[in-house]
Amino acid sequence: MDPRPHAPVARLLRLCLHALLAGLLALAAARSPGDAAVYAAVGAMAAVYAAGVLSPAVRPRTRAGAGWLGALCAAWLVLLALSPDALWAAFPLYFLQLHLLPRRWGPPAVLATAGAAIASFLLHGEQVTPGAFIGPLLGAAVAVATVLGYEALYRESERRRELIEELVSTRAGLAEAERAAGTLAERERLAREIHDTLAQGLSSIQLLLRAAERALAPDDPARVHVERARTAAQDNLAEARRFVRALTPPGLEGASLPGALERLCASTPGPAVRFGVSGSPVELPTPYEVALLRVAQSALANTVQHAAAERAEITLSFMDTSVALDVVDDGRGFEPGRERSSGTGGFGLPAMRSRARSLGGTLSVESAPGQGTAVAITLPLPVRERGAV
Repeated sequence: MDPRPHAPVARLLRLCLHALLAGLLALAAARSPGDAAVYAAVGAMAAVYAAGVLSPAVRPRTRAGAGWLGALCAAWLVLLALSPDALWAAFPLYFLQLHLLPRRWGPPAVLATAGAAIASFLLHGEQVTPGAFIGPLLGAAVAVATVLGYEALYRESERRRELIEELVSTRAGLAEAERAAGTLAERERLAREIHDTLAQGLSSIQLLLRAAERALAPDDPARVHVERARTAAQDNLAEARRFVRALTPPGLEGASLPGALERLCASTPGPAVRFGVSGSPVELPTPYEVALLRVAQSALANTVQHAAAERAEITLSFMDTSVALDVVDDGRGFEPGRERSSGTGGFGLPAMRSRARSLGGTLSVESAPGQGTAVAITLPLPVRERGAV
C-alpha cells in the first residue's frame, strides 16, 4: 500500500489495520477446525494482502491499487462462501476500499461489501436477526465517517502548514526588505554626513590655504608648507567625494540624475509619466541627487496610489543658483491643509519637506479637489557648485 503517511499517526493506524485483518482471518480459521478449504482460503487471502502491503505499486487511486483490492475482495468472497465467520473481515476491507478507490467509488464499494456480509447469513442458514443487518451497515457507516473525517482533518492540517510556511517566508522577505532599506538609509546618511562635514571642511581648508598662499611673499619659507597643506587638503577632498559617490543609492549608480529620473518615469505603473529637463544640466552633489530622486519616487508613488491620475510630468530645472524638481499630475487632488502623514499611508509630505530642509531648500504643494497636484522642491546650490563643477 501507499508508504507515504499523511501524518505520523498513520503508521500506527496501518499497523492496527494489519493486526485486525490477521486476527479476523485467524478467527475464521480457528472456528473451522480441520476444514482444509477454509485454511486454504485464509492462506490465499493473507498472501494476497501481504503482497499488496509489500508492493510499492499499490497506491491510492491507481490501477494497481484497484486491481489488488479486487483480488483481495475476491479471496474474501471465496472465504465468505466457505465460512460465515469471514464476514467480520469486511470491516478492514471498508477502510481499504475508502483509502484506495476514488471517492465516487469508495462508498458504493463499502455498501456492496456490507451487502455481501449480510447475504452470508442467508447463504449459511444462520439465524437472521436485526443485528445481522445493523452490524455490517453500522460498521460501514463508522468506516465512512472515520475516513472522511480523517481526510478533512488532514486537508485542514495541510492548509495550516502551507499558511505557516507562507507566513515564515513572508516574514523572512520583510526582514530582508527592512535590512535592505536600513542599508540604503545608512548609505544615504553616511554620504550626507561625509559631504556636509568632511568634504565641506576640507573645501573650506583648501580655500583658506589658497588665500594664505596669496598673502605670502613669493620667497616666504612658509609658502612651501602652505602649498603642501593645500595639496593634501585637495587630495583628501577628492577622496571624500569618491566615498560619497561610492555610497550613492542603486538608482544613481553609473547614471546621472536625469537618467535615473527618466528610468523612474518609464517604470512607473498606471499613469503615463513624461520627463523633461530645463536649463543646462550641471553635476550635483550626491546628497542633492539623492534628495531629488527620493522626492520624485515618493511623489510618483502618491500619484499612483491616491491620485487616480491619467498623466503626470516630472521636470528637472537647472538655474544659476538653484535646482528644482516639479512633479505634476492631473489626478483627483486634495486639500493640502488636511494632508496625512506618511506613517498612515498618506502623501508623505513631511518626509519630503524634511529632505528639502536638510539641504536648505523648500518644498511647496499646490492642489485642490479635482484639479490635480503639483509638488515642487527647490534646493540652493552651494557657492562652488554654481555655474559648473
